[in-house]
Amino acid sequence: MRIALDAMGGDRAPGVTVQGALLAAREGVEVLLVGEETRLKEELARQGGALPIRHAPDWIRMEEHATEVRRRRESSIVVAMDLLKRGEVQAVVSMGHTGATMAAALFTLGRIKGVERPALLVEFPSQRGRTFLLDGGANADCRPSFLVQFAAMGLAYAEASGLSQAKVGLLSIGEEEGKGNALVLEAYPLLKAALGERFYGNVEGRDIFLGTAEVVVTDGFTGNVVLKLAEGEAKVLLGWIKEALTSSPLARLGALLARGALRRVRERVDPAQYGAMPLLGVEGAVFVGHGSADALAVKNALLRAKRLVEGGLMDRVRSALAALHV
Repeated sequence: MRIALDAMGGDRAPGVTVQGALLAAREGVEVLLVGEETRLKEELARQGGALPIRHAPDWIRMEEHATEVRRRRESSIVVAMDLLKRGEVQAVVSMGHTGATMAAALFTLGRIKGVERPALLVEFPSQRGRTFLLDGGANADCRPSFLVQFAAMGLAYAEASGLSQAKVGLLSIGEEEGKGNALVLEAYPLLKAALGERFYGNVEGRDIFLGTAEVVVTDGFTGNVVLKLAEGEAKVLLGWIKEALTSSPLARLGALLARGALRRVRERVDPAQYGAMPLLGVEGAVFVGHGSADALAVKNALLRAKRLVEGGLMDRVRSALAALHV
């Protein structure tokens, strides 16, 4: 199985993308670099590695508009999507422009039957393991039917990740059925009818980290706010802990003794450990990472893409959507 990496995508590309690809290749991932061939060859030589390259002379910069993909057919993300559509690769990973990646996927691959809008799935650590939230930012405004489709795709992803009995929670401002805005109130009965016992009901923001429901659905505006809030809070909390543990000689001694435990906590909340978010609902396995991603995040994104595609993610998503009772 081969994965196309948009090697020009991201704030620090192609340095970190090539480095991450080499790390993933050492763990058994067959990676095809897509990007400007001369620069990629120079970067591979600098890092002392070798990977196949598919030349793409153009790439979408982070400050450019997502609609540029329609006219720039030789940009790296569009070339990668063309490879996926033709079956030359089985997945695409990009740490570049999120909007451009989504636009290229929709324009080139199209949507799975039964999907009105694709969604970004975000993974959070929780007290019970993991919580998957959709939508992480692909659709700022949503219809109630979108959330039902997000739920089906989220359950399919959870099952591909080993959670066979996952339930879906609807993000709201209270647990009671009558709480929420117009979108939540309209989506609730649709989710209940479509999912039956797999629908938990309303959940609140704290439930994401408590693990009350393994899959949480919401609109992309709210989901992206949740994501950025969680990332910001984790960064600040880790900074406070570091400050406290270096505040005195005794505190530094304690930090030394607890170093292993603290490292495990940091790894659980580090976005790099999760690599990239899957874009669910398009006709192909597409994964989108942070523009600020480091080599570890790139490696983990490629490893995750390989694992999920081998686990039949796309077939699971199609089956889940086909089984909806709405």
